Amino acid sequence: MAVTAAAAAAATTAPQLGPPGQADESQLGELLIARLRDAMLGLGEPAQSDDAQRLAAELAHAQRDYRTGGYASLAVRLPRLLSTAHAATTPDYLLLSRGYLLATLLLIKLDEQQLGWMAADRARQLANASGDAVAIAESSRQLAVLARKAGWHDQALNLALTAADVPELRAAGAPGEALRGLLIQSAAYTGARQGDPDGMRELTSEAAAIASGLGAGASHVVVGGFSTATIQLHLVSAENSAGDPSRALAAAESIDPTALPSAERRARLYMDMAHAHNKWGHRDACIAGLLAAERCAPQETHARPAVRALVSGLLLSGRTTPDLRGLATRVGALRA
Repeated sequence: MAVTAAAAAAATTAPQLGPPGQADESQLGELLIARLRDAMLGLGEPAQSDDAQRLAAELAHAQRDYRTGGYASLAVRLPRLLSTAHAATTPDYLLLSRGYLLATLLLIKLDEQQLGWMAADRARQLANASGDAVAIAESSRQLAVLARKAGWHDQALNLALTAADVPELRAAGAPGEALRGLLIQSAAYTGARQGDPDGMRELTSEAAAIASGLGAGASHVVVGGFSTATIQLHLVSAENSAGDPSRALAAAESIDPTALPSAERRARLYMDMAHAHNKWGHRDACIAGLLAAERCAPQETHARPAVRALVSGLLLSGRTTPDLRGLATRVGALRA
């Protein structure tokens, strides 16, 4: 894949990818992590222009790349955006905060918790400096996710539910209501991880009521989307975490994939279904789910460590079909 000279200079220790036909997409996650790390350390190469409109357009493009699973583009665009925005004569705190929030989302997906904490903390500080209630709430949500992943469940619940009750967020219109719903969703997922499925379902119902009140037009007011369909998608993950794959699959079966707002969300549905089938011992259905996720967002599917780990487990636990062998090669679990 072609990269600019500036991006290449910012990633001298990163894995290098060749032209599109030769690229190993399983390395895209490592490449993205390395370039984000360098940008966050001040080693990235800013673009020549820091025009405010250009930066806003670059952020919008990076967010679109996230929704479509375009990791190759993100590996160039997002680190360069952060470096350029930091080098601007008058830094735009809100734009920087949103850039770091996007970086946090990616680092969480890529299981890079240390850099994720760093990005989330910067996002919170920059959001506070901007005074934007939605950005402040989103930074709290990402910190809650990281706290949950660290096993700090009480703190994760406190972060999410406290942020959801901030008056400024309630006054922020549809984006604020969507963030309230996402924060409550996050708390629900933490409940599932704590072994409280009833509490998880109660909080999920509360988030669903917010989504229903917003209507279908609100699905894109936040990067990942928020709607009744994404609430149901969240429930699939939560039931998986609560240890009930049958409920997870039942929740998944009620989702129309075309109602989900992005390729990233559709891939998440099929990944979650694959995990549920794996827990239930449905080997062929698990592989089918992973292949469906790959069709939705191939670069993201190939780059994610969670997918690689699942495929590696499948290689060890049963027969290796041509479909599984091909997938294993593409995600880096089996070198050709």
